[in-house]
Amino acid sequence: MTANILIFCAAGMLVTAYLMVGQKALFTTIRLYGVQSLLLGIVATTIAIAESRPELFVTAALTVTLKAILIPWFLMRTVDRIGIHREIEPFLSVPASLLVCLGLTVVGYRVSTGFQEGARGVGHHLIGVALSLLLIGLFLMVTRKKAITQILALLTVENAVFLVALGVTSGMPLIVELGISFDVILAVLVLGVLVRRIVGRFESMDVSRLSKLKG
Repeated sequence: MTANILIFCAAGMLVTAYLMVGQKALFTTIRLYGVQSLLLGIVATTIAIAESRPELFVTAALTVTLKAILIPWFLMRTVDRIGIHREIEPFLSVPASLLVCLGLTVVGYRVSTGFQEGARGVGHHLIGVALSLLLIGLFLMVTRKKAITQILALLTVENAVFLVALGVTSGMPLIVELGISFDVILAVLVLGVLVRRIVGRFESMDVSRLSKLKG
């Protein structure tokens, strides 16, 4: 039962990443990130129950509170204030991007077999999905032009790193997770301010326009 829950949640996280790649509405993309973070919290909770690791309950609560609720709320509020609600045409078309992500998923699962825990059972799926999310997040950062989408790509990479930690070591020490959570929320706040400054200067969230600042 535990294995089924973990595999289902990991698969759901991968599906949200694919949907983020194919999505142009910023509100929907932000909600997809929230769902992805909620599934990550369920993974942490399931491992906490299965392996009697109470510190993971704190980690799961932080994940759900910060990444599934507060950060999406802040980003949606930022988008609403700016008034730009759709991603402009990415560097690659959606069908081409999805094909690339499919290839990245294959690479992620192939690399996961190099981990001792990734060569068998549930660990193989958790680490495979985590590495796939990591690669897809980096791909989104390279191919999307909106600053908000790039922030979400960065947060997806952070979720992938946490999922790897769960798959390989059953979670990071609590003090490390608290530090990472603080860094994540601080980074989101700073990036939110930066997005507003970009929009105020260029009337657009297109980060490619930052090249105009060169002397």
